[in-house]
Amino acid sequence: MSATRIPTGRLTPRKLPKQARSEATVEAVVEAAAQVFELHGYAAGTTNRIAERAGVSIGSLYQYFPNKDAILVALVRRHLAESTAVLESHLERLERGASFDELLPDVVEAMVAMHALAPGLHRVLFEETRLPPALRAELDGLEDRLIDLTADALPDDLRDPRLLGRVIVNTIEGLTHRLVLRRPTGVSSEQIAREITALVRAYIRTSLTW
Repeated sequence: MSATRIPTGRLTPRKLPKQARSEATVEAVVEAAAQVFELHGYAAGTTNRIAERAGVSIGSLYQYFPNKDAILVALVRRHLAESTAVLESHLERLERGASFDELLPDVVEAMVAMHALAPGLHRVLFEETRLPPALRAELDGLEDRLIDLTADALPDDLRDPRLLGRVIVNTIEGLTHRLVLRRPTGVSSEQIAREITALVRAYIRTSLTW
């Protein structure tokens, strides 16, 4: 794995697109960056490669993004929005009173699917770079919401629902990240999701007997 680095320099776009054509250019650059980072990693994913993949001039790229790190931040924000959208229906079911055990397989399958979609890009976003503090805080906020909802949905007689909720959320995220991004030979996404679900269910059952 490449050495972890902190994005430097300006991390916000030079300007925001105001017309449909400009929005299309920005979206093309961000999507091209996702593809380039997936194929080449972050160090070799140069702005020239991104511009070429997007079908725009390097000048057009720099018109909106001051550097590669700013494109990376835009990618993380897009990932955060997509992850929130995928999980939102499940979170709403929890908020409406669904049991965590009922919801668990769907949540795990959704997490596995998100990581399996572009494993190389996930490695770039969350291993090869260390996110700036403000963006890290946004991701932590989503995690805290998941922990709160999980704790509220767990059985009442657990010894410390908040702690168990944190362990469960971190376990699902950590195992999904590790097993999908470095998938063992011959193991399917369905198998990974099934084993993580079984592990979490066993942990909850054990916690009820302590």
